[in-house]
Amino acid sequence: MMRALNTAGTGMIAQQTNLDVLANNLANVNTTGFKGQRAEFQDLIYQTYRASGSTLGGTFQTPQATQVGLGVRFAASATSFDQGGMLNTGNATDMAINGEGFFKVSLPDGTFAYTRDGAFNADSNGLLVNKDGYPLEPAVTVPPGSTAITIALDGTITATVPGNEEPQTLGNLTLTTFTNPPGLTRIGQNLYRPGGASGEATDVTPGTQGAGNIAQRFLEGSNVQIVEEMVRMITAQRAYEINSKAITTADEMLGILNNLKR
Repeated sequence: MMRALNTAGTGMIAQQTNLDVLANNLANVNTTGFKGQRAEFQDLIYQTYRASGSTLGGTFQTPQATQVGLGVRFAASATSFDQGGMLNTGNATDMAINGEGFFKVSLPDGTFAYTRDGAFNADSNGLLVNKDGYPLEPAVTVPPGSTAITIALDGTITATVPGNEEPQTLGNLTLTTFTNPPGLTRIGQNLYRPGGASGEATDVTPGTQGAGNIAQRFLEGSNVQIVEEMVRMITAQRAYEINSKAITTADEMLGILNNLKR
């Protein structure tokens, strides 16, 4: 009975973690460039009463093993990098990636982070920065008074600047790709860092090597699907309930055993 209590307890803990992941997805349903996660689980060790192929009476062999599992554990939070919906903002310096690439930004410590959030604006020096003030890399400076800012599909940024009638090239954006994007590490603020399984960061021209094209005046929305998350939440709730019921049942059976002595 004690084993049943512990096993069902691992099930409840697993479903609580599952609910935590689902709640985070739903909390970020309107977060620009957010990528939803899915909790994945593994079974724990097994107690083997009889191995497969054991000999019975010196002649016959058992066709399968006799084992009892000891529960479940949280194994991974898998990230879905499916494309999110495109949201038209009308802001000339907003960008969405239609593909697998990432924008690169410079952090205060001199390192780089990567994001799908293309909400950039010019700071007081004209430098394109994200919402937290981290500069876009390669750096792009928009001179004061610039008009007709255009970002081509290949990342070329042009604008009409004071004193020049012809559009001037302000910079050329690159996108960064990874061999295994799910291996990236989330650090908050819509940012990722390379992880041990993500592969090296590779800077490429937009529209090449699967990085995708840049859509100006658009932002990529969250790829979280509310209906799917609600279905998973209901499933997690039911699984939590049935594991709690297993604990209650095991406790009642223990009570019956204790009362046998009376």
